[in-house]
Amino acid sequence: MAPFEPAALPELLPVFYRRLFPHGAYGRWLGYGGVEKNYFQLREFSFTLRDDVYVRFQSFGSPQELEKELQRTNPYKIDIGAVYSHRPNQHNTVHLGAFQPVEKELVFDIDMTDYDDVRTCCSSADICSKCWTLMTIAVRVIDRALVEDLGMKHRLWVYSGRRGVHCWVCDDAVRKWSPALRAAAVEYLSLVKGGAETVKKVNLSEPVHPFIRRSVSVVEKYFEAYALQGQDILGSPERWDKVLALVPEEHRELLQSEFPKKRDSVQRWELLKGRMERTRRLASSGKGTACYADWEVMLQYCFPRLDINVSKGIGHLLKSPFSVHPKTGRISVPLDVQRLDDFDPFAVPTISSLCQELDAAGDDTEQEDGEETEPKRRMRDYRRTQLAPYVKAFEQFVEEMERGRRVERLRRSDLQGEF
Repeated sequence: MAPFEPAALPELLPVFYRRLFPHGAYGRWLGYGGVEKNYFQLREFSFTLRDDVYVRFQSFGSPQELEKELQRTNPYKIDIGAVYSHRPNQHNTVHLGAFQPVEKELVFDIDMTDYDDVRTCCSSADICSKCWTLMTIAVRVIDRALVEDLGMKHRLWVYSGRRGVHCWVCDDAVRKWSPALRAAAVEYLSLVKGGAETVKKVNLSEPVHPFIRRSVSVVEKYFEAYALQGQDILGSPERWDKVLALVPEEHRELLQSEFPKKRDSVQRWELLKGRMERTRRLASSGKGTACYADWEVMLQYCFPRLDINVSKGIGHLLKSPFSVHPKTGRISVPLDVQRLDDFDPFAVPTISSLCQELDAAGDDTEQEDGEETEPKRRMRDYRRTQLAPYVKAFEQFVEEMERGRRVERLRRSDLQGEF
C-alpha cells in the first residue's frame, strides 16, 4: 500500500472528490427518499479545510450542489450535523432562538482512547490488531441490542479512519427522537461508570438484566483470546492485583495466594471464574450470596464505552462516512457487520493507495466512449480500486432503507384502503 504523506493531500483530495467519492449513494442516503420536503436542504454540513480552517452551517439545495462544493473546496474532513428548522447557511438571517436542530440520526461514537485504563498494548491514539478486538466487541454488543432490544432496523456502522467506530441509526422514527429519548437509549447501553479515579466501574446485582446477560455472552466469545492471551491481564502480580481490586474482599485473599501457583492468565482466570460460579450455584439453592465478579471484570475490560454527549445532542456533529482521515489518510469506510471479525483497520485503503490504483489502471478511460456521463465514469473508477467493496456495502445499506420505505408506503396505502 502506498505510504501516506499528509503534505500530499492538496493534490490527492481533488482526485478523490472527483473520481472516487460515492456522491450518488451519499445523496440518496441523506435525502431519505424526499419524503419530507426540503429535508436535504435543511441539513448542516461542516468542512475542515486546509490549515485547520473550520466552516460550520453549510447547507445545499441538492446533493448535486453539495457535490460541486466538495469538488470546489476539497475539504480535509466532512462532518454531518442535524436537520434544522431553517436552512443552516441562512442561520444569521433567522430571528434569534428560532433556528433550532429538529432531527438527526441517533449516533454513537466509540473511541479507543476511552479504554486506555484497560489495554496494555497501546495507549492514546495508537491501535494494534490486539486491541482492535475491543471495537469488534463494541459493535457486536451495541448492534445486537439496537436490533433485538430497541427494535431498530437501519444501522450504518463506520470505521473512523484511525482509532474508533461510529454508528448512524437512520430509522424514520428514531431520527425524530428528543435529546431525553436519546440519553435514555445511551443510558440503557452503558455499564462502565466513573472516571479515572473510580477503581470499580461495573457493579452488578441480582436480578441481572437480560441485556447484561446477553452482553456477557458476546464478550465471553472474545475474552480468552483478547484479554487473557493478547493483553495477558493476569500475567504478573502487578496486573492481577488490578483485577483482584474488582473482586470482593472475601474472595480476594484466597485468589491472591493461589494465583502464583498457576501457570498463566488462562489458568488464573479459570480459578477466579470457578469460584464465582460456585457462589451462584449455592445462591440458587438458597445458600449465601451470588457473586458476579467474573462478569464485572469481563465487562470493565471489554464492554463498549460510549460518549453520551455525542449521542444525546441533536446538534452534535459527527465525521461523515467516506471522509479522509487527515493524519492516517485512511478512508472512513462502512463496516460489514456480517464479516466484522475479518475487518482489519490497517488494510483500509488510504487516499494515496487509491490514487495510485487509479494511476496504475491507466488512462484507458479517456480512450473509451467520450460521451460517457460523469457518474458512470466515476462508478467505473472506484470499481478499479480497493474502495469498491466499501462503496458496495454502503449502496446495499441505502437500498435496504429504500426498500423499507417502499414496504411501509404500501402498508399504509393498504390500511387506508381498508377504511
